[in-house]
Amino acid sequence: MPGGRLTHHERLEIAEGLREGLSYTDVAGRLGRPVSTVTREVARNGGPAAYRADAAHRATTGRARRRKQYPAPAASPTASDAHGRDPEAVLELEEQFTAMMVGTGLPRMTARVLTCLYVTDGGSLTAAELAQRLQVSPASVSKAVGELEQQELIRRERDTGRRRDRYVIDADAWFRGWMASARQNTLLADFALRGAQVLGTATPAGTRMQDIGHFFEHVGRAMIRAAEEWRQDDAARRNASD
Repeated sequence: MPGGRLTHHERLEIAEGLREGLSYTDVAGRLGRPVSTVTREVARNGGPAAYRADAAHRATTGRARRRKQYPAPAASPTASDAHGRDPEAVLELEEQFTAMMVGTGLPRMTARVLTCLYVTDGGSLTAAELAQRLQVSPASVSKAVGELEQQELIRRERDTGRRRDRYVIDADAWFRGWMASARQNTLLADFALRGAQVLGTATPAGTRMQDIGHFFEHVGRAMIRAAEEWRQDDAARRNASD
């Protein structure tokens, strides 16, 4: 019923509506549900192109079990309430942000951790705080932060006076991640160009490998140039606002 959890039948209706190309508003109208309910449901489960009713239902059941295992903290004034934000709108933003990050290739749990850090006003959380906020196991958080650190999208710092690490998202997070990706493109370019020499640049396979090398070489240089231009513009903008 409206206001309760979505049933398996309703999820099948959502999947059918998406296949028909209906808007979220039309799907919600069929179900007699708020549009935000349908938006969150689809975003939480892979987006409109990847949404599958059976998989979504299983995932929701699994999340419900984890919530029982890792209960949420007692009710207290949240950052959203303190700043007068609409909790429903913030939740919808989180789901959409997560779905976008999944679309870039991040695993869902990794995307959820990244989103959680971004929408937290402090911009940093411990592993225990992340597990509690996301209602998942510490092991899931550990794997996710490891992936984010590897891509340089977050950094780790020691809590002053405490034996625990905090995971931090800051203004340079995307710059570091972008530069890490640029370096990876440079490595790919070097490998492909060496491969072209091994295969012979006059052969079809060698020519193909050489083309790949030149592509990644060009893209890597362009990424580094764009990042450096952004840093200069950002510094000028900050100085102008001081």
